[in-house]
Amino acid sequence: MKKSGMKYLSYTLATSMMTVAIFVVITACGDRQAKAKPNIVTKTAPQAGVVAKIGGQLITEAELIGEDKMDFFELKKREYELRMERINRLIVERLIGEEAKKANMSLDDYIDKKVSKGDAKISDADIKKFAADKKIPDSQMNDQIKERIKSYMQMERRRNDVNAYISKLTKGSPVEIYFERPKMDVKVELAEHTPTLGKKGAKVTIVEFSDFQCPFCARGAETVHQIAKKYGSKVAIGFRHFPLPMHKEARPASEASMCVNEQGSDKFWKFHDKIFQNQQNLDDANLEKMAKESGANVEKFKACYSSKKYAKVVQDDMEYGEKVGVRSTPTFFVNGQIVNGAVPIEQFSEIIDEELAAN
Repeated sequence: MKKSGMKYLSYTLATSMMTVAIFVVITACGDRQAKAKPNIVTKTAPQAGVVAKIGGQLITEAELIGEDKMDFFELKKREYELRMERINRLIVERLIGEEAKKANMSLDDYIDKKVSKGDAKISDADIKKFAADKKIPDSQMNDQIKERIKSYMQMERRRNDVNAYISKLTKGSPVEIYFERPKMDVKVELAEHTPTLGKKGAKVTIVEFSDFQCPFCARGAETVHQIAKKYGSKVAIGFRHFPLPMHKEARPASEASMCVNEQGSDKFWKFHDKIFQNQQNLDDANLEKMAKESGANVEKFKACYSSKKYAKVVQDDMEYGEKVGVRSTPTFFVNGQIVNGAVPIEQFSEIIDEELAAN
């Protein structure tokens, strides 16, 4: 028993010591490896657009970025957004703060009493309209949700009051910004089959990549119509398909929409709107029903849809979207400048107005 125990103890001890020894060797090697690193020095670039020199060869910024243009652009865009947030805060602090100082009031008190003039009164009708606009189902409208909506609307009205006040203060003396909004110009084209609002060849072309089951795309669709209404023939808006894998009914809906489109672009846009208004009901029967309501010939639609005539067109749109950098929906390209997500019309207008002024 003792021999056996000693033997086991010796074996265990030996194993433990070996493990420790291996760990020490690995750690030591790891330390040596961690200390060994490339010899890098920081210098002033020998010429514009060059970011490094490796093995005697100059590396341009374009080479550095390579296929990761979208990642770098997102970083620059976020930096720009943070800068603008800070600028807007400073505008309020400096300009309204000066007015508050003259009135011998704190900034918050001045905004409450002189700018927004107390809490905005939000009625039940206002809340109901907000819920309808945002497509919040009645079944979800409990007291807690209503209170959140009310708080949000009060905050928005306060923000609008502040912006209106700032607008007056800066009318004769504009705020000057000495940094530019980052741009990522990507050559994105309307395909021959692309359904288009407006006239092809307009000064500004917007190419949208969208998914019929994506809730953010439904909000983006509303903005598309706002843009079309505001700019008319100055802007052409093309719809390209990018159904996401997790949305099983999005791809069939895309194919169905192209079957409607071959019967007329006006019918496509009616069908487009109906789909986004009924995203939870995109089975074949409902697609057929919506096609009929959009003015399409049902028999022609059924023959087209059942033959999967436009399956390749949808696939081509998806592959093209991936090629130009689409990673999520909705993604828009405004004269090649990328706009991600369901953003308000103001963000589009900033780019559109610049492009119209430049062309």
